[in-house]
Amino acid sequence: MPKNESKEKTVLITGATGAIGKAIAKSIAATKNYKVVILARNIEKAKKTINDLKASTGNQNISFIIADISIKKEIQKVAEGWTGPLHVLINNAAATPRQRLETSSGIEMQFATNVLGYFWMTKFFTSILIKSAPARIVNVASYWAGNLELDDLEFTRRNYNNGTAYRQSKQANRMLNIAFAERLKSDGITVNVCHPGEVNSLLSNQLGFGGHESPEYGAATPVWLATSDEVEGITGSYFEYLHEAQCQFSNDKVGIEKLFGICGKY
Repeated sequence: MPKNESKEKTVLITGATGAIGKAIAKSIAATKNYKVVILARNIEKAKKTINDLKASTGNQNISFIIADISIKKEIQKVAEGWTGPLHVLINNAAATPRQRLETSSGIEMQFATNVLGYFWMTKFFTSILIKSAPARIVNVASYWAGNLELDDLEFTRRNYNNGTAYRQSKQANRMLNIAFAERLKSDGITVNVCHPGEVNSLLSNQLGFGGHESPEYGAATPVWLATSDEVEGITGSYFEYLHEAQCQFSNDKVGIEKLFGICGKY
């Protein structure tokens, strides 16, 4: 019997003040024996989200941590201050500014948030996940992925377009998912990535889309990957709508390793 079976499990979710992230948190919080921690940038949004979740699920074991995942040292500080186990990490936070912006560290905002944020969260929480194993990492990406240019990840050469930058970041998420799955499979950690659906959200609106699916529908696949026995032991896979799908980027082993190496230098 897995050592964590029938015990309370702790889940950490980034971007949970947004539409899909909040729906993910709500669904998991409503499930028996789950402690939910959300990582957010805005304290007022975080407080409101926590209060809404507690009221709607009845689960009082919900808390928040304030940090900006586009800033490496903030993620490191959160991980270093973490106490207790972590059984599931859900990387969900994303940004897609319409103009090219840079973080306080001088990194293009969308790459820093959508790609390096996932990378740093996984790297800094790996030791905690290993101690808590069996554990899972769920990366929320998109089927709308492509345009990756390894020599111009921050759009210093190309003209910045938020849709192109978003597609690049989601391709990077799917490629890095493979890299981490390979590295962590012997440590009792599964790593999977998914497309959450076409949800009407602030992010989709910023990209010029409305979205026709509810946040709850969009949350279904990430929640399933985080909690279901059906996917126990599966790692390094890409999922859409509760089904494993072929990822056209998964066979680019050279590109995957080059991207992983580049991210590791930030």
